[in-house]
Amino acid sequence: MRLAPFLIVFLSLSARAAEVTLLRVPDGGIQPQVAVDDAGVVHLIYFKGDAKAGDIHYVKSTDDGATWSKAIRVNSEPAAAIAMGNIRGAHLAIGKGNRPHVAWMGSGKMAPNGDHKKMPMLYARLADAGDAFEPQRNVIQHAYGLDGGGSVTADAKGNVYIAWHAGDPSNPDAGEAGRRIWLTASTDDGKTFSRERPIDDKLGVCACCGMKIMADAHGLFVLYRAARKEVNRDMILLASDDGGETFRGNGVDKWEAKQCPMSSAALLPGKSPLLAWETQGRVTAATIGLKSFTATLPFKATQLKDAQPNQQKHPALALNSKGQRILVWTEGMGWNKGGAVGWQVYDASGKAIASESGMKFGVPTWSIVAVFAKKDGGFVVVY
Repeated sequence: MRLAPFLIVFLSLSARAAEVTLLRVPDGGIQPQVAVDDAGVVHLIYFKGDAKAGDIHYVKSTDDGATWSKAIRVNSEPAAAIAMGNIRGAHLAIGKGNRPHVAWMGSGKMAPNGDHKKMPMLYARLADAGDAFEPQRNVIQHAYGLDGGGSVTADAKGNVYIAWHAGDPSNPDAGEAGRRIWLTASTDDGKTFSRERPIDDKLGVCACCGMKIMADAHGLFVLYRAARKEVNRDMILLASDDGGETFRGNGVDKWEAKQCPMSSAALLPGKSPLLAWETQGRVTAATIGLKSFTATLPFKATQLKDAQPNQQKHPALALNSKGQRILVWTEGMGWNKGGAVGWQVYDASGKAIASESGMKFGVPTWSIVAVFAKKDGGFVVVY
């Protein structure tokens, strides 16, 4: 069974440009997360329902998003996910055998006895038959205090990693400055997970900001916002070249702010892996230097003509077969407020290509945006 194609807007770009296609999330969903596997199949998850307690759905496409498979609910218990706050939604990774893995912050309905301090970090993977997800599991064993969601990544060897931030159980009253980044790992394709352990440099973590984890051929990377002294909200990149056994941290960008900006971050694997983040309402991307494991050669999101200054949030990245990259972000989003999607295409060196940018209103409340590269080198922006 195929779903009818959804609204697609084609942009007329120059002859050397990568065609950019705009696509609404299937079934009117929000908070898309997308990944393309080795066979060129596009995997997409999205949220439906009450923002306080709804469901995650999964679809896939073999024709670059022109049509999608019948939706499968990811969470085994109804209303197990939360979307409120934009950054607390589900994350998607493709692992061994192109199996999808999904991790998300549980809704209040999933908190034991309604205790929101015990919000679970839930995980499910697609079953072997491919027609349903296995029952959801909570991977937190002792490091509770989840707020800004978490993230999942996987590799072709059967390793699955889930990271989130929460307070240290040994110092429960330390506030943001005492929050840690916690990591749990599976070496058997998600069947079992280790007890979580902290991997950060004790710089604190911005409580209601999102984070991102990525495994690729170069190592394991974690991008998050610190909260040192509860005002130094710098972006920090953690990097491991030994399978997550040890990490080293490097500052990416500084930002002094008293309040949490509720930001999210992006990581993209590749020959030269990329990262993207927000600072003071502007989105920036950069290459990860593979010798130093620091951000190098930064390139900023374009200040679009019809956009308000310093209203950029929630970046996403994609790279095509030509070496071109696209940076996508939201414009004008806020608490309980929708906005627009903005985009800019760059050449392989990170230089913005003239006229290859744009903006479209219609990003729903509580949503974010996603993007992937098509087989022909074009890009599809999902909003």
